[in-house]
Amino acid sequence: MTNVATSDTQPATTLEFLDAFSAAWNNHDVDALMSFMAPDCVFLTAAGNGLQGNTISGQDDVREAFEQVWKSFPDVAWKDAEHTIMNGNKAITESTFCATKPDGSRIEARMVDVFTLKDGKILVKNAFRKDRPAL
Repeated sequence: MTNVATSDTQPATTLEFLDAFSAAWNNHDVDALMSFMAPDCVFLTAAGNGLQGNTISGQDDVREAFEQVWKSFPDVAWKDAEHTIMNGNKAITESTFCATKPDGSRIEARMVDVFTLKDGKILVKNAFRKDRPAL
């Protein structure tokens, strides 16, 4: 089995692509992150009022939402990333979300990002995180 997902219209997605995206999160590098996102990207947050959390659309608003994560959790890190590339236009990254909340308590929870890919970029980043009490 190969670590590349392709279809007739979808460029290959590699583990290196997903590793670099994860590294950009851990480096708090929004410019690098946005270089992975499609122009018409969507971010479905792990929390929010909607069925799928909050829906953030477009490069500018997604960029702002990504930056807000680091403002809310200045020491946030995603550890132990494991990537799975599926056939067609889907990929998954599992990791451990680690951060200090504003009240000083710690969050450590497994999470999953489900990616929908388009033209070699991330069209949708759909985030899921376990809900557990702060440490």
